[in-house]
Amino acid sequence: MKVIAESSSTRTEWSLVDGDRIVEHAFTTGLNPYFQSRREISHSIRLELPEAFFRRRWDHVFFYGAGCANKEKCKVLESSLVAQFKTPVTVMSDLLGAARGLLVREPGLACIIGTGSNSCLYDGEEVVRNVSPLGFILGDEGSGAYMGKIFVADVLKGLAPSELTEAFYEHFNVSHNLLMDDVYTNSLPNRALARYASFLTGHVDEPYVHDLVYDAFMLFFKRNIIAYDYRSYPINFVGSVAVNFRDILLKALGDFGAAVGKITRYSMPGLIEYHKND
Repeated sequence: MKVIAESSSTRTEWSLVDGDRIVEHAFTTGLNPYFQSRREISHSIRLELPEAFFRRRWDHVFFYGAGCANKEKCKVLESSLVAQFKTPVTVMSDLLGAARGLLVREPGLACIIGTGSNSCLYDGEEVVRNVSPLGFILGDEGSGAYMGKIFVADVLKGLAPSELTEAFYEHFNVSHNLLMDDVYTNSLPNRALARYASFLTGHVDEPYVHDLVYDAFMLFFKRNIIAYDYRSYPINFVGSVAVNFRDILLKALGDFGAAVGKITRYSMPGLIEYHKND
C-alpha cells in the first residue's frame, strides 16, 4: 500500500491506497515549504492526520505540493515526511500533480486555479513547459489570492460598491485596521487573501464581482496560457476557484478563443489512477 498526498497552500488531501482502492482518506491544512519550516510541517502532519496513516511502514509516499518546484524546498518536505512515515518518499510539484490528476497519461494543458495559479504543457509523464506563476505578489493571476488582493484593496480604498463593502465587513467581522493587520502581519498572507476572496462566490451576479473575476481570468490567460500552443489542446483546470467561478471561467475561455477540457476541484482520483501500478 502507498500514501498519495496532494497539497495546495490551503489544504492537503491524503489517501492511503491499495492499488486503486482507497483504504483511508483525510484532509489537513496546506503544507508549503516556502511559508513553513520543517518543524511546522512535521507538527501539522503528526497532529492532523488520523492514526491509521501511521500504523506501519508503507511501500511509498508520493507527495505533490505547492512550493515544491526546486530541490531545496522539496528536501524540506521530504525530510519531514520521512521522519513521520519511516517510508521511502518522493516529493513533486503540485503542478505535476495537477497534470497527472487531470490527464493521467495523456498529453495536454493543465492549470491550477485555487489559492494560487499555475499552468503547464504535459507530455503524459512530465511537465515539459511551464510559465512561472511568480507567486501572489508578482503573479498568480486568476487565483483566489490574486482576486482577494484586488478586492481587499478596492474595499480599503473605497472603490468597491458600498453595499458589498458593508456586507464584507459584517461577514468577516473586521474593520479597516484589522483587515490591514491581517494581510500584512499574517504568516500566510496568500491564504488570508484567498479566504477573503471566497466572499465573492456569493455575489457573482453583481456586475462589480463578475467583472473582477472575469478580468482576473483573462489576465491569467494573457500572461500565461498565450505562451503555449493552446489552440492544439483543450485546457484543463483543477482548483476551488476554477470550480466556484466555473461559468465566468467558461465565458472568459470562449472570449479568449480556447477550448475547455476538465474543470474539477481535486486531483486525487487521477493521481490514484496514475500510481495504481507503482
